[in-house]
Amino acid sequence: MLKKCKRTDDVLFINAEKHFKKGKRQNFLSDTHIDKIIDTYQHRRIEDRFSARIEMSKIADEEDYNLNISRYVSTAEPEVQIDLAETHRKLVAIEAEIEKAKSEHNSYLKELGLPPLP
Repeated sequence: MLKKCKRTDDVLFINAEKHFKKGKRQNFLSDTHIDKIIDTYQHRRIEDRFSARIEMSKIADEEDYNLNISRYVSTAEPEVQIDLAETHRKLVAIEAEIEKAKSEHNSYLKELGLPPLP
């Protein structure tokens, strides 16, 4: 199942911290989680926010032999890109709707002899 005696010039980091099922007192790995971890290990797959292969030279030289997984596998979600032009267009349309509703409301207030909304 697992290949022994296979030498590589890199280290495979697998961060499976979010791949578990919650239990009452203890969390556990389901079969699908175990299969994913084993498959990633066997095929040495690289997957965003799950696994990374890092050259031994980088670990030794640049990272000063630090094996902290968070240095190599980021679990941060990618930042959502907002289309400012589209958002602005939507806000302008909503503001126009509000202005229309306010105008209609003020006409009813005028009929009732009440002061209009500013």
